[in-house]
Amino acid sequence: MAEGDFQDDARGAEISGAAARWIGTPYLHQSTLCGVGTDCLGLIRGVWREVVGPEPVVPPHYTQDWAEPSGDEVLLAAAGRWLIRKSRREIGLGDVVLFRMRAGAVAKHLGIVSAVGKTRRLVHAYSGHGVVENTFSDPWVRRMVAVFQFPERMM
Repeated sequence: MAEGDFQDDARGAEISGAAARWIGTPYLHQSTLCGVGTDCLGLIRGVWREVVGPEPVVPPHYTQDWAEPSGDEVLLAAAGRWLIRKSRREIGLGDVVLFRMRAGAVAKHLGIVSAVGKTRRLVHAYSGHGVVENTFSDPWVRRMVAVFQFPERMM
């Protein structure tokens, strides 16, 4: 499979459906309440609660610049601890994608793949826009740092 191709499955449909319910939620730094407010991490946390179960940890306070001053890949390390890393070539519906917003910066933005194929889409939250669904275009693909999938339901 060429990079940028996307796979589909039933678990991915469940996850992308959960993410879609957050569309329209306003942006609110460090919040994680569907329809009330969230940031990109809050979106992932909220979907986790719906499709996996209780959160394993509550993240510590974080600033909007994340770990930029220190250069530490805090978000990448946390994603690797709690999510299942996948090859970029295996990206599929419902996967969590981590982005580096500019070259040389730490990875600090997350989204969920919400549609695959020729109409590939991404649900994510960002300042000034809230939770939106955008085309998962080549500029987004080029910013990808890592791809993860949610673990199975814990119940």
